[in-house]
Amino acid sequence: MRENVLINQYIKAQELRVIGADGANLGVISREEALKAAMEAELDLIEISPNAKPPVAKIIDYGKFQYDQKKKQRDIKAKSHVTETKTVQVKIGTGEHDLDLKAKRVKQWLKEGHRVRIDLFLKGRYKYMEFSFLKERLERFLHLIPEEYKVADEIKKGPKGLTTTIEKTSKRPTTNI
Repeated sequence: MRENVLINQYIKAQELRVIGADGANLGVISREEALKAAMEAELDLIEISPNAKPPVAKIIDYGKFQYDQKKKQRDIKAKSHVTETKTVQVKIGTGEHDLDLKAKRVKQWLKEGHRVRIDLFLKGRYKYMEFSFLKERLERFLHLIPEEYKVADEIKKGPKGLTTTIEKTSKRPTTNI
C-alpha cells in the first residue's frame, strides 16, 4: 500500500485520466475539471496510479479507498505462507522406533507445507560404504513416511553423508459424478 496517496487539491499533475464514481472512464481531462466532477459527486479525487502517463485518478470516497487498501493488504498477508526447509537427520544405526518418530515429524512438516531435507549422517568408516547400500537405507526411511510427497532433490552424496529433499504433493480433489 502506498503511504502518501495524493487527494483532491494535492494532486500535482495538470492532466489526469479519470475514472468516475460508477467505474466509467471519463477520459483525459484537466485537474480542475476532475476536481469539479468530484465535488459535484460529493466524493474525493484520489490519484491511484501516479507513474502512468497521464496519471490515473479515481473519484471515490477516501475512507472507502483506505478501507479497500487495508483489506487488500490483509488478504495478501493471509495468503502468504512462508515455507521453510526443515531438516531431519538419520544415522545408519538409528532404531526402528526412532525412525518411526522421525517419519511422523516429517509427516507433520509436510502437512504444514514445508520442504524437508533428509540427511543420512555418516561418520568414520560409514562414509566409505557402498553407495547403493547407503541409498537403500535412506529409501527405507522414505518409505516409512505416511504422507504423500514428491522428491524435490534426488538422493546425492554430500560431505557428511547422503541427502535428499522432499515436498508435499499438490493433489487436486477429485469429484465423483
